[in-house]
Amino acid sequence: MTTKNIMIVGVGGQGSVLASKLLGHLLTSQGYDVKVSEVHGMSQRGGSVVTYVRYGDKVYSPVIDKGQADFIVSFELLEAARWLEYLSPEGQIVTSTQQIDPMPVLTGAMNYPENLLDEIRKTGAKVDALDCLKLADMAGSSKAVNLVLLGRLSHYFTDISAESWQEAITECVPPKFLELNRKAFELGKNA
Repeated sequence: MTTKNIMIVGVGGQGSVLASKLLGHLLTSQGYDVKVSEVHGMSQRGGSVVTYVRYGDKVYSPVIDKGQADFIVSFELLEAARWLEYLSPEGQIVTSTQQIDPMPVLTGAMNYPENLLDEIRKTGAKVDALDCLKLADMAGSSKAVNLVLLGRLSHYFTDISAESWQEAITECVPPKFLELNRKAFELGKNA
C-alpha cells in the first residue's frame, strides 16, 4: 500500500493530540506501519498545533511535505486555510466551522478573514465542513470536538469497521469520558 498522510491541525488545547493518538492506535490495529509526529508551536498560548499521521506498508518518516496530505483534519477554519498548501490535489479537508481568534485578531492588529470557507473552496479543495462545536455540545462537552471530527473522518475510511473505531476510542479515552466521546463520534459520523 502507498503511504497515506493525514494532518491534524488546530489551536492549542483543542484535543488534537488525543485525536492523533487515537488515529495512530486505530491504524496500527489494522496492521499498518504508522508514524505520528507532533509539532506544537505556541500551543500553550493558543497557537497553531499540527500533528502528522502517516500510515502504510512501511513508513520511513513522520513528516508530511507540501502537497502530500491526503487529509487535513482541522479544528478551526483559519488553521484549515493556513495548512491548505499541504493538501494533495486529490486530498480532502474535514473541518469544523468554528472560528477562534488568533492573537493578532485579539489585539486588534488584524481582522479574522471573512468568507474563509468560501475562499478555501475557491482553491478547488474538497471540503467537508460542519459545526463540530455544536455537535460536541450536544454530546455533553465542547471539548469533544476532536471525536466529532474523527467521526466525520471515518466516512472516508470505508475499509475500517465501526467496531474498530469504537475499540480505538475505548483504548485511548479515559473511562470516565468514554460515553461522552462515543456520543460525539457518532454525532460527527452521522451529521
